[in-house]
Amino acid sequence: MKIIICGKGGSGKSSVTAVLARALAKEKMAVLVVDADESNSGLHRLLGVDPPMNLLDHLGGKKAFKEKLNSPLPATDSLIGAPSISTDSLPKECVAQNGAVRLVSVGKIHEAGEGCACPIGVLSRTVLSRLETGQNEIVLVDTEAGIEHFGRGLDKGCDIIIGVIDPSFESFELAKKIEQMAKSVDADCFLILNKTDSQSEKIMASNVKKESVVASLPFNENLFMKSLRGETLDTDIPEIAPVCEMIKKRSSRSIQC
Repeated sequence: MKIIICGKGGSGKSSVTAVLARALAKEKMAVLVVDADESNSGLHRLLGVDPPMNLLDHLGGKKAFKEKLNSPLPATDSLIGAPSISTDSLPKECVAQNGAVRLVSVGKIHEAGEGCACPIGVLSRTVLSRLETGQNEIVLVDTEAGIEHFGRGLDKGCDIIIGVIDPSFESFELAKKIEQMAKSVDADCFLILNKTDSQSEKIMASNVKKESVVASLPFNENLFMKSLRGETLDTDIPEIAPVCEMIKKRSSRSIQC
């Protein structure tokens, strides 16, 4: 299954992605985390790996990627030339691994004035739309803040969209947009309430659809300090278990179909 993790900036998308990846790996699932956020450069630290080469850099950068896409000749690189790709066929230098969790990064903004991030979005969509997963394989896509990924068509090839909601009114409003957009691409949508305490959880729950909420993650001081220091998020979060169960059930259903 391919799962989009999205939310507003600062909601904890990357931290939730890292925690969920580790939890799924402990459930004997192979997890590929796709870093589709062109700005945030810290996901590899949270996963406990060195930063791999970006897929865009592997293809020679923005200019070379555009030329390959627009070339009348068939592309020789499997990332853009093959009708389908598997997680195992990704370039080795572009994959970092920690146990059963692997990380691949699509691309990053390196310099001021280098242009927009559109090629990174195109490459993300190109790879994800043709990426095939095997049994017990889960792909978690950590997106950029907001809902631009919907506009780029990144979500069309995914099975589940998970919105990470923090205690802010902006998150409540974004949750509505995420659910609307998910419906338009025919994907199941769930929400994770993040950084909650006894008071904020009630307010958060009253501002989103109750049936969409799959987990509520309380503020965790240990997790917060590890994230602040850029350390591996190896803290067990029991409250993430319902998300794992939901994914496992839908993954099994997908295989049966």
